[in-house]
Amino acid sequence: MSRHRALRQATGRITGRWQSEAVRRTARGGVAIALVASGVVACTTTNAPTQPRTAVVERTSVTSGVAASGSLASLTSQNLGFTKGGQLTAVDVKVGDHVTAGEVLANIDPFPAQQSLNQAQSQLASQQAALTRLTTSPVVQGNQASLDQARTILSKTKDQANAVQDADQTAIDNANRQLDTDKKTLDKAQDALRSAQSACNAASSGLASGSGSSGSGSSGSPSTGTGSPGTGSSHSGSWGNGSSNAAMNAMMMGSVAAASAPTTPTACTQVASAQSAVASAKSTVTADRNNVDAAQQKKDVDNQSGKLSIANAQQEVVSAQNALNSSASDRQPTINQQAGQVAAAQSAVDQAARDLQDTTLRAPVDGVVSALNGATGEFVAPSANTSALAPGSDATIPGTGGDSAAAAGAPGGSASPVRPGGTQFLVLDNVDEFQVVLAFAETDAAAITAGQKVQLTFDAVPDLTLQGSVLSVSPTGTAISSVISYYVTVVLPKGDPRLKSGMTAQAEVLTRETPNVLAVPSAAVHTANGRGVVTVVQPDGTQRSAPVQTGVTGDGKTQILSGLTEGQQVVLPAAP
Repeated sequence: MSRHRALRQATGRITGRWQSEAVRRTARGGVAIALVASGVVACTTTNAPTQPRTAVVERTSVTSGVAASGSLASLTSQNLGFTKGGQLTAVDVKVGDHVTAGEVLANIDPFPAQQSLNQAQSQLASQQAALTRLTTSPVVQGNQASLDQARTILSKTKDQANAVQDADQTAIDNANRQLDTDKKTLDKAQDALRSAQSACNAASSGLASGSGSSGSGSSGSPSTGTGSPGTGSSHSGSWGNGSSNAAMNAMMMGSVAAASAPTTPTACTQVASAQSAVASAKSTVTADRNNVDAAQQKKDVDNQSGKLSIANAQQEVVSAQNALNSSASDRQPTINQQAGQVAAAQSAVDQAARDLQDTTLRAPVDGVVSALNGATGEFVAPSANTSALAPGSDATIPGTGGDSAAAAGAPGGSASPVRPGGTQFLVLDNVDEFQVVLAFAETDAAAITAGQKVQLTFDAVPDLTLQGSVLSVSPTGTAISSVISYYVTVVLPKGDPRLKSGMTAQAEVLTRETPNVLAVPSAAVHTANGRGVVTVVQPDGTQRSAPVQTGVTGDGKTQILSGLTEGQQVVLPAAP
């Protein structure tokens, strides 16, 4: 039904109310009797003039409003489907069935979802095992033990190197002491040699002088012999111990033997022995010096060897420390990384379990199945559509989403029927509570605000008129048939069992009200020379034109500011 037709119907209803009110007022004033009388004459006399339609000037409220057509929408309507596509294995409801929250509506084949869940659970077990291996790994403890052992070896290597140095130093000290001793022996041997040489020289001189006189030689021999021991005794104090003493004794014994010899001095026989002892002592000193040098060289070699061993041990400590640092520093981040892998695997398991659960479609709320697109054995696609909600409401805008309300007459609907529910597998509606969703032109929507009163009629139920109120006005416009319109949601105070979702509704929104003013039906006012004029019925039944000053106009009535008084009769145009 067009907007102009709706306005004509509203004007007709208002005019009828005005006429009924005029009859009641005329009856109270006595005029009704004349009207009845004239009506009787008109019925009995075919040539009597037709009485004009009239209305009474009365004090009332003048209202104005805007009208539009729209559709009923369930207070709640939900598009339902499966999150994953699949083959329907069971459809447990039919269109029109009442269902309760949690009730099973349909099922799809759960095998793919079960396989995905099994795979996700296997991945989770693998990641958890890797995490357990990391958290219980002995690598850090093993590296710490290796570091401790390396430090122990380093300490013992240092001790061993120090001990070798100490031993080498002792050997050097011993060699030096032996060298000192043998040097003293050499000194004594050299002293003995010099003494022997001196004695030999002295003895040789004595023999030369004694050969001149035998008596003097005879007499001098005892004294010489006596003096030789004394001379030997005096030399014996300067000889040393050991081999030098033995050489000295040999020289003394040779001297005694030589004393009896007639030609060789006794002291000279000791020179050879003393020379041999000196040579032996020098050889010993040389050997001692070699020993000292060898001991010093060994100490130097052992020192370098010890340093190398210590350096190697220190390198082992460094390597062990690096291994420990690496394993210790990597351990927690590696554990955290693996824990993240476990969490991701757990999420995959949870999602797979949810997908398996979603192979069973359940009713989220109580409602009635209003659309069903699929039978057992058919394949359904994943649900992707959403509902366009009416302003300020959970009700959907009729005609959007391809539902059954998209038939001709619904806001934004098409002129031909479409598949119920659009691409949705199932639509669940609340059929006990409705709201009316209407699309108003932008000029009309500008005057509409929440809370305004609305009068509603329904094409499918002509005898039903309901009073509602504006719930909300959309803040943004929608292009409907290339015209910008604004959706308005109207709340119904009560329902009616004859109402169904998608029915066409005619609505008039009361946008302005001027109370307690004189008013006449707008049809009684016409314009002449730029002024408002009405035809007034005089008490004697005659008619006259009366200029009036008009005010606001609305709902088929016009406010009269001057020119008429309450109770006067004005003539209405003849009925078409």
